[in-house]
Amino acid sequence: MKKKIVILAALSAAYIIASSAAYATTDGRDKAMRAEVFEYRDGDVVCEGYVVYDETIKEKRPGVLVVHEWTGLGEYEKRRAKEIAEMGYVALAADIYGKGVRAHTPEEASSLATRFRSDRATLRSRANAALEALKSHPLVDPGRVAAIGYCFGGGTVLELARSGAELAGVVSFHGNLDTPNPEDAKNINCKVLALHGADDPLVPQEHVLAFQDEMRSGSVDWQMILYGGAVHSFTNPASGNDPSKGVAYNERADRRSWEAMKSFFAELF
Repeated sequence: MKKKIVILAALSAAYIIASSAAYATTDGRDKAMRAEVFEYRDGDVVCEGYVVYDETIKEKRPGVLVVHEWTGLGEYEKRRAKEIAEMGYVALAADIYGKGVRAHTPEEASSLATRFRSDRATLRSRANAALEALKSHPLVDPGRVAAIGYCFGGGTVLELARSGAELAGVVSFHGNLDTPNPEDAKNINCKVLALHGADDPLVPQEHVLAFQDEMRSGSVDWQMILYGGAVHSFTNPASGNDPSKGVAYNERADRRSWEAMKSFFAELF
């Protein structure tokens, strides 16, 4: 029995070492950044997120949830989480699909995203589980929490707000704006910022107008910024540089939208 206990303890320690790592900041400033695999649950489903924070800050601070694109949690969202943590927040890159569930092809991504977008109750449940996991982190002030999301993740954080979740604000980057339950805007008790490509063919104009009407009808404190010349997924360099395909990186829109988010956070926190 003693031998078995020692083996289990060793395995546990190995997991912690393997899933936690310090890294240098992107701008070379004197900070002690730490990134860790962060498991949490939505009912019986295990989700594997990624949490990042500055170890030199000892007091509790705001937390920011980062929700992934349609392929699932990957390197892009982890990079964004690191950039947010370097601003002085605790950032948790959420895992909506569940541990080990990732798309490797556009067809798989479409299937996964459609599954959750067709079941808004489950989508909201996964998003709320991630939010509660972030709030439970010992370095997070649970009264100062926001959520951002990209594409599929943008639509997800809007659904999180529509669910009535307790948080300060949400930011959608080129996200899906539609919802089968527009009347749920009355549940939104946080500020909303939608950062959108003015020429995004994947989110039709009727969705943009319906979203605006939804926000007005719900008496939401909302803002929407449209970036001229930007199409879908304009913040991700992996989207390529051909706007005619409907998905492309736009450096100016990426930079401007990031600054808009930072100003929004300054207002929230």
